[in-house]
Amino acid sequence: MATKSGRTISSVRERSIKDLVLRWEFLLILIFIGVNVMNISISPFYLDAYNLFTNINGFLTKALVALPMAFILLLGDIDLSVGGNICLSATVLGIVYNTSGNIWLGILSAVAVGALCGALNGLILTKFSELAPMIVTLATNIVFRGLSERILGDGSTGGMQKIDWFTNLYYGRVGNMVPYLFIIFCVLALVFGLVMHKTVFGRQMFAIGENKKAAAYAGIKVQKIRMIVYTLTGLICGITAVFYCSWMGSVKSNACEGYELEAISMCVLGGISTAGGKGTFTGAFIAIFIVGLLRYGLNLINLSGQTIRIILGILLIVVVLYPTIRDAIKNRKKAVK
Repeated sequence: MATKSGRTISSVRERSIKDLVLRWEFLLILIFIGVNVMNISISPFYLDAYNLFTNINGFLTKALVALPMAFILLLGDIDLSVGGNICLSATVLGIVYNTSGNIWLGILSAVAVGALCGALNGLILTKFSELAPMIVTLATNIVFRGLSERILGDGSTGGMQKIDWFTNLYYGRVGNMVPYLFIIFCVLALVFGLVMHKTVFGRQMFAIGENKKAAAYAGIKVQKIRMIVYTLTGLICGITAVFYCSWMGSVKSNACEGYELEAISMCVLGGISTAGGKGTFTGAFIAIFIVGLLRYGLNLINLSGQTIRIILGILLIVVVLYPTIRDAIKNRKKAVK
């Protein structure tokens, strides 16, 4: 009996280890370690805390957008308008400030415009639910950028760097070490993670992503939840616009190009399925730092932006193939048994 019991415990441990190794987050942790080892080998100053936080701060404006993008993808939707939304919101902030001289009015205007742009996406997609989110949000992205170009032309709007406290929103640090933006991002990430995995709203998002019709039959207000998530995404875009203006001090009509693709890449790399209904916020959180720190490390060796994008694209392809390989291994083991 003791022998059988020992074998049972041993087999359970083996299965637990195999399950851990095959988990998406385990792969992400290995990649994260690999990226940090690479960066340490490239620069001896990489682990300097001040420099490390400086580099992390450099990609947090994109990371902010990845938080609601995880919700969008979880629903089985997509939002390609976030870059244009941030650009338009930042443009409004700059114009309102330069016109009124009131930075608070500019901030409120930017956040309001961001939320309204997100609500517009949600309204179109819920009222005309047969439309593809990719096409609708691609179109609204063009509209948002077109409005920015119409307002700014070939010029820019700035002057915000004259306000010290506003500039410190991005550049300020707690104890001259930890950036304010990093703390804000971590708090928001915690809130988004808890909502996704610990609330009824989160469970409803998973259900909608799995099967919208079945979710509706189960009494879930599918279109209402989609509207809320798109509006929330717009709100975060408006907040991101505030930090972008604090960072750059001025805005051009091509600001934040590619933010939507970076945010989607972070989420997909983190294991959020573009088909909806699958993924963990922990994975997305780890992936945000993988992408950001990998980009920083590749910049250290003076690779061009185009080359960096190619490398990130290849990494994304390899990681996306991982679940297919994992499932094939599991199915083969089942067939053998």
